Amino acid sequence: MFTTQHAPLIIDIAGLKLTKDDRRRLANPLTGGIILFGRNWKDRQQLAKLCAEIKSIRDDLLICVDHEGGRVQRFRTDGFTHLPPMRALGQLWMEDQMAATNAATACGYVLGAELRACGVDFSFTPVLDLDYGESSVIGDRAFGRDPRVVSLLAKSLMHGLLQSGLANCGKHFPGHGFVKADSHTEIPVDTRTLKAILKDDAAPYDWLNTTLTSVMPAHVIYPKVDARPAGFSEKWLTFILRGQLGFGGAIFSDDLSMEGARLIDGQQVSHTQAAMAALNAGCDMVLLCNQSVGKGKPVDELLDGMAEALLNGQWEALESSETRRLALLPTTPAHEWHELMLHPAYMHAMSLIPGV
Repeated sequence: MFTTQHAPLIIDIAGLKLTKDDRRRLANPLTGGIILFGRNWKDRQQLAKLCAEIKSIRDDLLICVDHEGGRVQRFRTDGFTHLPPMRALGQLWMEDQMAATNAATACGYVLGAELRACGVDFSFTPVLDLDYGESSVIGDRAFGRDPRVVSLLAKSLMHGLLQSGLANCGKHFPGHGFVKADSHTEIPVDTRTLKAILKDDAAPYDWLNTTLTSVMPAHVIYPKVDARPAGFSEKWLTFILRGQLGFGGAIFSDDLSMEGARLIDGQQVSHTQAAMAALNAGCDMVLLCNQSVGKGKPVDELLDGMAEALLNGQWEALESSETRRLALLPTTPAHEWHELMLHPAYMHAMSLIPGV
């Protein structure tokens, strides 16, 4: 087995516990983390046991989940708080701005503290997309239409995440809210100019560049800027996000199994080709989701393909990317669940969350 200074692959598992194949894949030096889904959840005890099992293989593996609140929340039973969609915080802003920012911090703290009590390290939140009323895939996941309101509520939510020990991920750069198409099933195209996008949709990334610890780009093509989707575009990731907007944290690709990730420069590409394109454009890590079900052949093909491509010099293992990945791991101790339920900060936060 070769060694590498960069573990860029975030993969998944099929079930409630690790199989022999899962253990082999997680031990691979190219694997940097795992993303959990609803199928990996039975109850808190099972989740905590699964996370401990993952950490027993490698304690540096980043255990991730899409846990935003509203309809994107993987764990909903056995005591997990049903967090409101982010639109509810935007609506509260219209009534009382200061109460809304306080509620957003409370949501972030509860979200992060409950995940950490079960052994989860990281959540892909908050959504920074603007709600134009057009996108079904974004919809009530967005705080609102005004980028200033979105930025302030997101910053408040991220403050709560930080209090719980969780890093954050702003998504989907530079903005997925303007297009109707769902990049899970097709390739959305946003025909606006760079100036228009920077003024509105991408503005939160500029204003939050001191607060964001990671960013996930959109599988959307902005043809007036680049022919490639943002997640595979050096112009968007290296020159605009890092260079122009001053972002210094980690960049994740969105799921490479989505339809929006499978067509680059007009060509159908493999998962390995998509991963290389994302890393070479400026991503630090790439996600391959929902491909472990069954025998997980696509996951093995990606691991083998990336190893071969690394040896052939088709992508470079960057120490800076590995430093950014490791920086996302929690550094403070987590509360045990029953202790958390009685913790004054947690009880206070629960009293501030709309609809809970």
